[in-house]
Amino acid sequence: MAGMDAFIDRLNPDMYVVTAVAGGERAGCLVGFASQCSMKPVRFVVWLSELNHTFRVARDADVLAVHLLTREQHDLAELFGGRTGDETDKFEGLRLREAYGGALVLENAPAWFVGRIVTRAGGGDHIGFVLDPVEWGGREPSEEEPVLRLSDALTIDPGHPVD
Repeated sequence: MAGMDAFIDRLNPDMYVVTAVAGGERAGCLVGFASQCSMKPVRFVVWLSELNHTFRVARDADVLAVHLLTREQHDLAELFGGRTGDETDKFEGLRLREAYGGALVLENAPAWFVGRIVTRAGGGDHIGFVLDPVEWGGREPSEEEPVLRLSDALTIDPGHPVD
């Protein structure tokens, strides 16, 4: 596997906070596996670990909200990546608003979208949720506000084990 590590170790993807609401529960987690996956129509996929509380809520949801964070929002990344929703209400005290389909949007995120779940796809220990963007918002990008990347989040210990 050393050969694949030589490739993967060079990656530094954007990190996202994904939120889900279903069955009276709300959940959110920090996600590093995500990407636009179609141009026409525009589609975006987020991969959620099957071990994660957010996955269990998302599998019953109709929509998910996907948020970018800035490097200055490391504390928010720590909250959503380093704690489990099984034990913590990650949303307590945060500025939130309800969006399309009952999705929860983090108002302090510099950019976000809500996507209707089109399909789900297996992919090992994560499930991909393919999203059709239906609502979005944010502010103009700024060089003074760089996006949080994997290298910025390496100090965060996962709220759930990875294996």
